[in-house]
Amino acid sequence: MPAPEFVVDYVQRTQFIAFHRRCQRFACIVTHRRAGKTVACIHDLQGGAIQSDKIRPRFAYLSPFLKQSKTVAWDYLRAAMAPLRAIGASAHETELRVDYPNGGQVRLYGADNPDALRGIYLDGVVLDEFADMDPRVWSEIIRPALADRQGWAVFIGTPKGRNAFFELWRRSQLEQDWFSLMLKASETGLIPASELALARRDLSEDQYAQEFECSFDAAVVGSYYGKLMARAEQDRRIAPVPYDPAALVWTSWDLGIRDATAIWFAQVIGREIRIIDYYEASGVDLGHYVREIGARPYVYAGHIVPHDAQAKELGTGKSRLEVLESLGLKNISIAPLHRLEDGINAVRVFLPKCWFDANKCARGIDALKLYRAEYDDKLQALRPRPVHDWTSHAADSFRYLALTLDRKTTQTGFHRRIEYSQVGVV
Repeated sequence: MPAPEFVVDYVQRTQFIAFHRRCQRFACIVTHRRAGKTVACIHDLQGGAIQSDKIRPRFAYLSPFLKQSKTVAWDYLRAAMAPLRAIGASAHETELRVDYPNGGQVRLYGADNPDALRGIYLDGVVLDEFADMDPRVWSEIIRPALADRQGWAVFIGTPKGRNAFFELWRRSQLEQDWFSLMLKASETGLIPASELALARRDLSEDQYAQEFECSFDAAVVGSYYGKLMARAEQDRRIAPVPYDPAALVWTSWDLGIRDATAIWFAQVIGREIRIIDYYEASGVDLGHYVREIGARPYVYAGHIVPHDAQAKELGTGKSRLEVLESLGLKNISIAPLHRLEDGINAVRVFLPKCWFDANKCARGIDALKLYRAEYDDKLQALRPRPVHDWTSHAADSFRYLALTLDRKTTQTGFHRRIEYSQVGVV
């Protein structure tokens, strides 16, 4: 992808010159806050839309939420295209879209509505704060949209632990068709040293390392399980974990209606909880999931579903529990009704006993690392509820597993009390 040779009414910062001159098709940019990455990428998109020689070129800016795209990038995009109004460029705020005289277009989207992106083609795209997005938005929607026109993609953001964004960062440093750039506040000089000193005073060590020094190892702010998952990595409990045919498998479900359904697969062997598999999908019926677990080579002890699976739907008059039973799923258990904070504490006690298969459970592992409390920017404090995003499904399903598995495995003989013979005992 040839980088734009010029941009309109834009003085690029020295730190982004290499980015604008890149020749690689893909790019990953990790920067500190207020480095100017959004402005640079908006002008990169506009430059592509102006200079493309393709028919009706289409470019997109994508952030985790459409509202976030509008708040962060819309004013920058309108300002960037303003000098071109005289030659026919126009802005359409209701659609968050700018049209250019050559038929080119730049439009803002949100990863919270991925269906709006299905079926479109793209010549270039910027994915902002990719660490907060469902990684499947890239693999299942955006990447195919680039294929027929060989479009380019830029991933930008601030680290939030070792998740999908971290994997892209590592990939960008190894592969020839990737451009990589990291900008740390201590090195760029874009923020005065006095302001950085104040920020260091006001933020925790992890917050400062993440927001200003681009640390992928700092704990995610508000993460419920981040440190425990980091400890699991240090202890090498995230590794290849093979299925043991001698032990039965438990599944734990978070049943989505409009959202995804998430299923964990676990075995109890001695004192270890072996998490051997994870599956997630959306937009399919319950029969799909029953067939999916039936296709695996596991022998099942039982299946754990949430308490609300007993609620009957108005349309059918049946509960999802009844539907699962009618589809042939046996030994279904209901997770106990609980307060959210009690469930989170149960997971914290449960996690140190768990071993995760790094490959089969990769998406679920990322979700547990990133599952976090909401942050109130005005009060500068965490709210007493979790962020509801793509991480919620895996985290909810795992919570049901933690709350239920010890009780169930005791009933089936694991960890049962040893009964000693009384013969000869006085």
